[in-house]
Amino acid sequence: MGGSAAVEGSSPSSKYSSGFLASALRRKSLRRSGELRTQNGEGLVRHLGVFELLLLGIGASIGAGIFVVTGTVARDAGPGVTISFVLAGAACALNALCYAELASRFPAVVGGAYLYSYTAFNELTAFLVFTQLMLDYHIGAASIARSLASYVVSLFELFPPFKGIFPSWIGHGGLEIFGGVLSINILAPILLLILTVILCYGVKESSAVNSFMTSLKVIIVILVIFAGAFKVDVSNWSPFAPNGFKAVVTGATVVFFAYVGFDAVANSAEESKKPQRDLPIGILGSLLVCGLLYVCVCLVLTGMVPYKFLGEDAPLAEAFNAKGMPYISILISIGAVAGLTTTLLVGLYVQSRLYLGLGRDGMLPLIFAKVHPTRHTPLHSQIWVGCVAGVLGGLFNVHELSHILSVGSLTGYSVVSACVVVLRWKDVTAGQISTRYISSWHEGVLCLLAVGCCGFASGLFYRFNCSAVLILIAVLIAILVAVALHFRQNYEEPTGFSCPVVPVLPTVSIFVNIFLFAQLHEEAWIRFVVLSIISVAIYAVYGQYNAGPASSRQTVIYQQAPSLD
Repeated sequence: MGGSAAVEGSSPSSKYSSGFLASALRRKSLRRSGELRTQNGEGLVRHLGVFELLLLGIGASIGAGIFVVTGTVARDAGPGVTISFVLAGAACALNALCYAELASRFPAVVGGAYLYSYTAFNELTAFLVFTQLMLDYHIGAASIARSLASYVVSLFELFPPFKGIFPSWIGHGGLEIFGGVLSINILAPILLLILTVILCYGVKESSAVNSFMTSLKVIIVILVIFAGAFKVDVSNWSPFAPNGFKAVVTGATVVFFAYVGFDAVANSAEESKKPQRDLPIGILGSLLVCGLLYVCVCLVLTGMVPYKFLGEDAPLAEAFNAKGMPYISILISIGAVAGLTTTLLVGLYVQSRLYLGLGRDGMLPLIFAKVHPTRHTPLHSQIWVGCVAGVLGGLFNVHELSHILSVGSLTGYSVVSACVVVLRWKDVTAGQISTRYISSWHEGVLCLLAVGCCGFASGLFYRFNCSAVLILIAVLIAILVAVALHFRQNYEEPTGFSCPVVPVLPTVSIFVNIFLFAQLHEEAWIRFVVLSIISVAIYAVYGQYNAGPASSRQTVIYQQAPSLD
């Protein structure tokens, strides 16, 4: 009686705070896929096999970067840019192994990093991961659309009748008005509209387009590698790292983002035919293929032309022109168009599936959760994503915002790595080593946060050329925390794909991701903080009242995932 009186007498602010905290700390519990049903009898359809998933991951990763970023980084790292791609690929492999385990653990449901963090941590963390990723996706899609428009125009201009007839507001750049506040580009929204229509039509059709375009660009890249291999002068590889190893490491932080397409495979869980088997293959296989192609292109590029003379806008095309092979430039332009098209197509696909997941969970309006009854695509989510990208790409020069991107990817990857560790813990409420002051679960989470802090500190020390002793101290503290994390928790093996050496590998992944986070532009850090505050406000106003068990206004059910047998 006294307790209820105390509750009744509590202030409205304390009631709101306790309610907000209770909502924010809710976790998603998923039943076995065989127990899941479909919303109103309609859902996504399992059309994607292992080959389509491989091409999905490759299509999301290999864009114009293979034709541009390789030369840009090589101007600083020299032929050592090859090692930059190897280091970046190794760092991404850590993340990919974590994604592969979680994709196998949750084979029936869309959501990717958002779903994993919602299940392992809580509702608010999941919403923060979604908003950080989504800003990257929205700005990235608009930027890629502008680049694609420019490459399409450049491809037409290779033919004399079209040379010089396209104004800036159609393809190249944009028509700046109001002192550059707006930059009008007509072709970018048109291209986005075409791809959105393809995605709305059906996953089978959009997968066919992606498979064709991705196969085309991979074939072109292989042809370029073989054609250039005959023009390689090995003397151009000496010195291999002219500006030292630090330039190679810095280059790795730049090219890291050339690999970040494997999360698209994880987001296709609900449309994969055999997700527990095929998703890990798609994630790790696409990463391996991309890594091999990147390394070969770097070796050929730096072997054909001395790194000091590489161009920054179109280094591959310029290298072949310098060697008297201008016809290869046409292939490179076609490959760049195909690469950007698939990157944009898969990016729009992933965004719509993320919106679908949040709509189902009630953290966004239910209109995002609707799936078309015959096309089996999230029509409203897909149209919304296309419209946002179209407005940004058609009205603004989003290339100028590139320095604040990648925050979402690194944040999402770090959380995914932490999810692997947390979801491996056995019953943390019983039989675990703990003190009377803190639970075993909270102790483990604090250890993961400490590893992240050490990664950020060592990244700052490295960035600002501090003493190597400080970097070593941060690394040693992270190692000690990882050792404590290993011995003070009990771990179980998952039934599907298993990430090796847990918790060591995920903690190394967290450390590397946050180390790279520290290398980003200061404005990217500000963007992270500001967007996090805005996200918490949105969740406080809408999400906490509509998400969770109380939001089950309709039954959200998924098509059963086939068993591994």
